[in-house]
Amino acid sequence: MDKHQDTVLRPAIHELDHDPNGLDMERALRGLRCDPSVPAVFIGGRFVGSAKDVISLHVDGSLKQMLKDAKAIWF
Repeated sequence: MDKHQDTVLRPAIHELDHDPNGLDMERALRGLRCDPSVPAVFIGGRFVGSAKDVISLHVDGSLKQMLKDAKAIWF
């Protein structure tokens, strides 16, 4: 059994290049100091950072609790 099988995430994905407001969203992300602006990760409505930041949270052990707190996972 894959150790990740019981992990269920409910992501919301926004393709900025397909969204009519994509350029505005990209500018707003850069205003949050997300550079490069994509991928930008939000957990529970809170800006977390880039994919590199998410990996750092995973490595230091805090990502799972953030996801639990946001009710994105339930185990």
